Amino acid sequence: MAERERSHSRPLGGRFVPSAQVLSATDVHRALVRMAHEIAERNGGLDEVLLVGLQTGGVWLAQRIAEVLAETEEEQVPVGMLDVAFYRDDIGLRPVLPEAATEIPFDLTGSTVILVDDVLFTGRTVRAALNALGDYGRARSVQLAVMIDRGHRELPIRPDYVGKNLPTRRDEMVDVTEEGVSIGTLVAK
Repeated sequence: MAERERSHSRPLGGRFVPSAQVLSATDVHRALVRMAHEIAERNGGLDEVLLVGLQTGGVWLAQRIAEVLAETEEEQVPVGMLDVAFYRDDIGLRPVLPEAATEIPFDLTGSTVILVDDVLFTGRTVRAALNALGDYGRARSVQLAVMIDRGHRELPIRPDYVGKNLPTRRDEMVDVTEEGVSIGTLVAK
């Protein structure tokens, strides 16, 4: 879980305490390589494919997927980053944290956009991202890649590419880094 989200989750300003590591660094890399191959295969190559990482946890994942695609497909895939803070439907219920940058230096019109995030939970962040993408053009299609799908969906959103399905309790937290994926809880500092 990104530090930005952790600082505003209950308990406010809490500290993440891992209880188990569910993926190692090697497992995370293997999942990224698999997802990159699936993206190239499903789209019949990488023509018109763009990656957009959701701030904050999806940005580094999108960059790593682009690196794998450059190595395996010998083609550079543009990468952007999107902060959806002002597009969320719970904007009055939780703090707005607009300090993360949105940088989409390309027009999305006619492209296949792969939204990339670290954890898919309720689906509300993805819904906000879909709304935000409209400000940058009309994509031909939008696909979703996530490292962890933990369930508990509140909206009818399903990922196209998943690193690992990880059923969790609603009160558990998932932390995704290049060093691995851990499950745990937030405790007061």
